[in-house]
Formats: sequence, C-alpha cells, structure tokens
Amino acid sequence: MISSIFSKDDLKQFAAKGIDPKVIETQLENFRRGFPFINLDRPAIVGDGIKTFNVRDAKKLSYYYDSNSKKYEVLKFVPASGAASRMFKDLFEFMELYSGSMEDLERLKTDKKLAPVSTFINRIHDFAFYSDLQKALRKDGFDIEDCIQKHEYKTIIEYLLTKKGLNYSNLPKGVLQFHQYPDGPRMSIEEHLVEGANYCKDKEGRAAIHFTVSPEHADAFLDEINRVKAKYEDMFDVTYELTFSLQKASTDTIAVDMKDKPFREADDTLVFRPGGHGALIENLNDRESEIIFIKNIDNVVPDRMKPDTFLYKKVLGGYLFELQDMVIEYIETLEDRPDDEDIRTILRFIKSKLGFIIDPDFNSFRREEKIEYLIRKLNRPIRVCGMVKNEGEPGGGPFWVKETTGEISLQIVESSQINMDDAVQKDIFSKSTHFNPVDIVCGVRDYKGQNFDLPKFINPSTGFISTKSKDGKSLKAQELPGLWNGAMADWITVFVEVPISTFNPVKTVNDLLRPEHQQMEG
Repeated sequence: MISSIFSKDDLKQFAAKGIDPKVIETQLENFRRGFPFINLDRPAIVGDGIKTFNVRDAKKLSYYYDSNSKKYEVLKFVPASGAASRMFKDLFEFMELYSGSMEDLERLKTDKKLAPVSTFINRIHDFAFYSDLQKALRKDGFDIEDCIQKHEYKTIIEYLLTKKGLNYSNLPKGVLQFHQYPDGPRMSIEEHLVEGANYCKDKEGRAAIHFTVSPEHADAFLDEINRVKAKYEDMFDVTYELTFSLQKASTDTIAVDMKDKPFREADDTLVFRPGGHGALIENLNDRESEIIFIKNIDNVVPDRMKPDTFLYKKVLGGYLFELQDMVIEYIETLEDRPDDEDIRTILRFIKSKLGFIIDPDFNSFRREEKIEYLIRKLNRPIRVCGMVKNEGEPGGGPFWVKETTGEISLQIVESSQINMDDAVQKDIFSKSTHFNPVDIVCGVRDYKGQNFDLPKFINPSTGFISTKSKDGKSLKAQELPGLWNGAMADWITVFVEVPISTFNPVKTVNDLLRPEHQQMEG
C-alpha cells in the first residue's frame, strides 16, 4: 500500500524523520476508521477508585518517602515545550482592535469580553514582570504610569509581547517571570528547581530534573536556567543534574486532507504535525531513573504555598513505594509455587489496592494460566496520580473504564474520548467528582530491576483526530494517545485525592493575579 501511494522522495522524508512506513499506514487507517470512544463504566470517586489519607496517614507516608527515597534514582520530569503565546490571547485581540479612541475607551470599561484586559491594566503592578517591563519601556522613552494616564495601553502590551520589549509571546512559558520575592522575581523553571531540591535530592545531594523543550525555545531555556542554577544550588545545598530533550521527529504524525488523502505542500512534500504530549512517552522512556515525578511547567506556586505541594508529593511517592514493595513480594510468591490461599490474597490486593478488576473468566483458567495472568498484570509500570476535587476546570478526570476483554481499569479520560451523543456515557462523565491536575509519580522498573519498555504499555486506539488549517486549506491532524491517557493506559493506575492548593496552573496571564500566585495574599 505504501509503495503505491508514496514516491521515493516521500519514503526519504519518512526515513529522515525516523518513521517506519508501517506507522504511516496505521495512521492513515486511523484517519479512515476513526478512533473508538472510551466505554465508561462509572466515575472514580472517593471510596471507589480514589484513595484518601487523613492527616496522620499523610504524615506517615511522607516520612516513609523521606526514609526510603535515597535508595532510589528519583527524577522530576517537567513537560515544558509549550509556548507562552496562548497565555496572551485576550491581549493580542485587544492590541489588534484598540485605537485609543473615546469609543474604544468606553468599550474597555463596559464590554465584558474586554474585562481581562481591564484587569491586566488595573493590576499591572502586581505582576512579577512589572519591573522588567518598566525597564524595557524606559529604554525607549516610555513609562508605564504615563502610558496608563494617556490610555496608551497598546504600547504597554506591545512591549510585553513583542520584540520591542520582553517578547513574552515568543518565549517558552518556563522562562516567564511568575512570582515576586524580596530578592526579585522568579521564573516558573526556578520554582521547579526549588521543588526538585525539596523532594528529589539523593544521598549525595544531587537533584535530577528533566525538561522537555521545543527546538525553537531550547536556547532561551538553557540560557535562563544556567543563569539561575547556581543561586538555588547554594540556597539548598544541592547539585542539580539537569537534562533536556526535544519531542522526537519520529513521533510526528502525517496530515491528510478532508478526503483522507496525504496533505502536501506546494512543492509536493508531505505535511507532518507534532503528535501531541503523548509523544513524550518516548522522552520518558529514555530516562534511566527508577522513580519519576511528572508535573507541568506552569503548575507552580510561591514559597508560602509550597508546604502542601511538598507534603503531597511525598505522600504520593511514599504510597508508590508501599505498593511497589507489595507487588514485588507477590510476583516472587507467584514464581514460587503459590497455593490457593496465596492466589486469593493476591486477588484481594489487586481488587483493593491496584485499580483494576480482573478478567471475568479468571476462575475458569488452569492453575498455570492463573499464575501467568497475575504475573503479567502485576509486572507493569505503576503510576500514583493525584486527583483534586473538580471546581470547573476543563480537562480529564478519573474513571473506571470497561475494556473489550471485560476487564475494568482506572483511567484518566478526556471529554474528547467520550461519545457525548450517548446519554448514558454523558451522564457518567457529568458525575465525575475529581479532576486530573497532572500530579503523577511513576515506578518504571520491573521486579527484576530492569526498566520497562514504556511504549509497550500504550493503548494505540486512544488517539485523537482534529481539524486544522494550513495556508487557508483545511486538514486533519492526528494526535497520539495522550501522555497520561492512552500512553499510560496499560499501567497499574492508582488515584489519590490531593488538596486543591497543589493545583494552580497558569493558563492565562491574569491567572498570575490569583491570590495563590501572589507572594502575599490580597
């Protein structure tokens, strides 16, 4: 099939990206066939899929983590390849429309759509980047206060977003000034350095942190983190082992037109698009660490808010250690001629602790089949995922999902994976009580101490197709199974409730004005 559709030049393009032509075949078939919807069984709730810990138990798990973490190679993994441009959507739209006329000024006061811009201007002194923005304006003879008095809001925004000044819209989110401190502002990457020093430090005083970055932002990212690294090494008596990776070209997906034919440039070359954050499973798989914490680049808080973050990172880590120890013990039992009571004990452990319901035909299996099945189910990567109570944030949540085999497992599910035309499925989705904040700790080595090959645990049927445009023409794009959705679908998954104080993402610039992101409340 490939040879009949693609030319020798096309095949060279595949080879340059490191993509097997068979993968292209699969992607084209996905476009034609579409991806099946997830079959929700019920929402995961506290007491049925989501574990909670009281204060005493949380402290015990935190202590257990502190007592045992030095035995492991621990890594903090931060997806940080996203650009900051989406943070400033409202400001961009305003900048294009605002002329400074009296009519525009009146609209700014009364139009609810412009409320975010009014808030930005009125509270501009409360942003951590205020001082840097003022300096950039003064270099060219402007002053923020004068601009505000003269209603020259467009000038302020231009110096924030464009190369005239700070150029924030063209920088990675990780190097934007997020929080103000007495000794100056901190970028979000600095807050991740602080976190890493507090729960990822090994017995030699090293803290390993890995950032995924985009090619166009790599230089800026490296320059900034190298500029500030020594400050935090001195502050926390730590040596950072910082590593970086790019999303692999081999994870790009082919684009097609609206008739599912490969989409081509004017010069006849094929168009590929990034495979989404699910592509980062390859970056994760390349890491050699045993324990990996995953947290997004923009979910950070000032120091006064960090105690909850540190505590619950250790709670998740301590619980992972407990589960891993029991999994290894039970696999060893299964390999050493277990009796019926051993098997019943392991089944109770799976049901009560590990977030999946076994094959309904299990009891009809022969003894050897039961042992083989249980070892296969236990010998998988483990992820303990923090879940916060749903307060209206968009995105995925925790659910019990029914597989085609009849097994039921815990999964993080996005709304795009649900058939909202099915009243039953829509109702189940609407009853979700919790939200996925991307607060995950992973155990990625098997019971023999070898790293799992993580791509083997992906559910390839959980991708996503969206409609985009290029040069005025519509195209279809395909995203790989999401990193915490389909890319980890065959992991052992455990959900733990964590406080909402540990989830404070910055999706728009005005999110930085929330009390949680201000060094002093108010």
